[in-house]
Amino acid sequence: MLLDSASLYFRAFYGVPDTVRSPEGEPVNAVRGFLDIIARLVADFGPASLVACWDDDWRPRWRVDLIPSYKAHRVAREVPGGVDVEETPAELVAQVPVIREVLGALGIAIVGVAQHEADDVIGTLASRRTGPADVVTGDRDLFQLVDDAHDVRVVYTARGMSNLEVLTDEVVAGKYGVRPDQYADFAAMRGDSSDGLPGVAGVGEKTAAALLAEYGSLDGIRAAAADASSAMKPAVRARFLAAADYLDVAPRVVEVVRDLELPAVDARLRRPQEHQREALDALAARWGLGGSLDRLLAALPD
Repeated sequence: MLLDSASLYFRAFYGVPDTVRSPEGEPVNAVRGFLDIIARLVADFGPASLVACWDDDWRPRWRVDLIPSYKAHRVAREVPGGVDVEETPAELVAQVPVIREVLGALGIAIVGVAQHEADDVIGTLASRRTGPADVVTGDRDLFQLVDDAHDVRVVYTARGMSNLEVLTDEVVAGKYGVRPDQYADFAAMRGDSSDGLPGVAGVGEKTAAALLAEYGSLDGIRAAAADASSAMKPAVRARFLAAADYLDVAPRVVEVVRDLELPAVDARLRRPQEHQREALDALAARWGLGGSLDRLLAALPD
């Protein structure tokens, strides 16, 4: 099981009341909510291993260099030569280190890579696994990883933890009219205002899906647009020719990286040993983790 960690702790933060506080009065709603999410996932899906994939860089410069508007509206402060600061509630920012500390005490693997997003870590791990993998996220971009032939599914959280949606090839095709391996092309054409991707003007989901059904890929669509003798409608041809500069770079921005060099980690899920419990008990007392930690511990395999 591969967790899109930021997607989940943002969901926890907004889903659990901020009245949930530590004994010292600090907010711990994201911490406790995140632990409850993992407990629910482990109990429901029974993964043998789990990796909390991390945004070491939520807005990699190489993606911004290709499309400057990429996530630009979410930048609180630019950091020349470093990682830009994302616009995030201060009460959540304070809880992220606590989440990492608790996960470490639990022995849950955390993996991030410089200049890459959690999506890229997930893409690499999902592509390298020889057995089944479930990707847990609220981000549609990761639908491109769904692959029945290699037992990769997406557990989609956008409708809440009580209404999880498990995406397979058939589900993606039913929702969008495209295969998962076409989804990145589909997303590039459609665009995504939440990520600052403009898309192709005048091309929405239905048009993008119809064009992919006819031409197979974005490359096929662009080739038809460039061929004046093709059967493509003039208005559609004009839209793709006008978007040529964007389409030259958009696929690289939208596609997740699948070949990162990752550190070796032990991702096996198991209950903490006695020597780990002292640190966990101290964290539970300091932050008032209560039933959230208890539920996760109960869900972990022996």
